[in-house]
Amino acid sequence: MRRTTTTRHLDKAITSTQMYQIEEKAHSRLGMHRIYMMENAGHGIADFVRANFKTRSPRMTRLVAVCGTGNNGGDVFVAARHLSGYPGYAITVILLGRPGDLRTEEARINWEILKKMDSIETSFCNRFDVKVRTKISKAHVILDGIFGTGIRGDIHEPHASAIQLINKSDAWVVAADIPSGLNPDTGKSGQKCIMADATVTFHRLKTGLLNDRKHTGIVYVEHIGIPTEAERGILR
Repeated sequence: MRRTTTTRHLDKAITSTQMYQIEEKAHSRLGMHRIYMMENAGHGIADFVRANFKTRSPRMTRLVAVCGTGNNGGDVFVAARHLSGYPGYAITVILLGRPGDLRTEEARINWEILKKMDSIETSFCNRFDVKVRTKISKAHVILDGIFGTGIRGDIHEPHASAIQLINKSDAWVVAADIPSGLNPDTGKSGQKCIMADATVTFHRLKTGLLNDRKHTGIVYVEHIGIPTEAERGILR
């Protein structure tokens, strides 16, 4: 396993508000719908894992995706689906909450796809049992899709326990967009915050990722097909 990568150029950093405005403009005015952004983001995470996680033995790579009920979780649903197409992965997707709690159509669509796949084990929970704890503790790779740039306020259960379990594991941890618990604008971490080995962020670098390698690890910018025209009038 190696924990470095040749990163793409880290463009001008933006705030979470600017990112939301760019996504909204791309979706509503340019026809670059969020479902396409999610597909590209998830594919990018999968490509990053494939390029940067190498095992030295023929054993199956136990990959566990821990996901919240927003679009950050949806990005990781897509990543798990793409990774399942390669040999050597035993993939489990854990949803923190119930499928009915999924907050966006894009996340619901991708959860429904996973449920129809026998190559991926899916489960959902509001608290952790021994089986879920064991899955996380024995993982070789963990994808953090708990919270994205929309996180605000305190972190409650089961999310707090999930973060604690992930940080205690020996897995290689990849955060989607931003490590869960890290403020995307200030870079300040709350009481509970993922300590990632790598962060795959989308479209542009977020200001909160600039100076906290302790939580972010290597930062990689994945371009997800948002047209540059979506930035006009938002970025100076």
